[in-house]
Amino acid sequence: MSVFTPVTPEALSGWLSNYAIGRLVELRGIAAGVQNSNFFVTTSLGRYVLTLFETLPRAELPFYLHLMAHLARHGLPVPAPIADLDNEYLGTLSGKPAVLVRCLSGASDMAPDAARCTKMGTMLAGLHLAGQRFGRRQINPRGPAWRALTAQAVRPHLPPDEQALLDAEMAFQAGIDTARLPEGVIHADLFRDNLLWDGADVGGVIDFYFAGNDALLFDLAVTVNDWCSTADGALDPARTHALLAGYHLERPLTAAEHAAWPAMLRAAALRFWLSRAEDFHLPRDGEMVQVKDPNVYRDLLRLRVAAGAAVPWVD
Repeated sequence: MSVFTPVTPEALSGWLSNYAIGRLVELRGIAAGVQNSNFFVTTSLGRYVLTLFETLPRAELPFYLHLMAHLARHGLPVPAPIADLDNEYLGTLSGKPAVLVRCLSGASDMAPDAARCTKMGTMLAGLHLAGQRFGRRQINPRGPAWRALTAQAVRPHLPPDEQALLDAEMAFQAGIDTARLPEGVIHADLFRDNLLWDGADVGGVIDFYFAGNDALLFDLAVTVNDWCSTADGALDPARTHALLAGYHLERPLTAAEHAAWPAMLRAAALRFWLSRAEDFHLPRDGEMVQVKDPNVYRDLLRLRVAAGAAVPWVD
């Protein structure tokens, strides 16, 4: 959530005239994140988040917006999109596709304990189960095809040892057969800062703009890599077991998923190494832009490769 495209209060006030959410009180840019332009919007009737989409094609956006609406209808704490007076979720502001969603309560916890990891796992399983009934389909936009193209783009910017790591991991992942793994809609970016806690309860799951259809286990691996890693990148057994157990309680994991778990942890690490390397070496211009260190996930990938099959799993 960065700001690439500025929005003036005057422009937003005019845009909000086609909504039934009151008059503009405050507009404030959000600096966190790296993909879209985001703002907190306070009106006389409530608090919202405004997103301007910088790179996503307009034709793909209904998938994300209707997914959030679908999950919200099923009782999950996600930011439901706000329809305008023409009953449309998606509009245009400052020349960009734009949407308003409800601002959820709570704050992120960047040092979650095992109890919170259990709740996270349970919530993620619920998201996956509700997503099974979502009628639209879109391939994971950061899946194998994207990884292949991005690897080609960033490889010339890497030193020889990182090129060797990238080449070896791309070859390894090309040999992984995910056909037997349960598939469905995944969040694909459920880091600790994309989950809000309201006291002891989950207050909200945010930032669905990498969602798509893929192996559910890949989503679990993305989440575990962020939620359960120690400062040096190794998986903490207690937090990992807690998150997996919370998930397994709601959606029991299969034998095929057990066998694929080490490879999925590596695939998840590769995906974020590549995206951060792309942002670092091939940056876009922006007014407020946060670029995250790609070396964190490079080193995490090295650890997952070295660990082999010796990674924590739920019994």
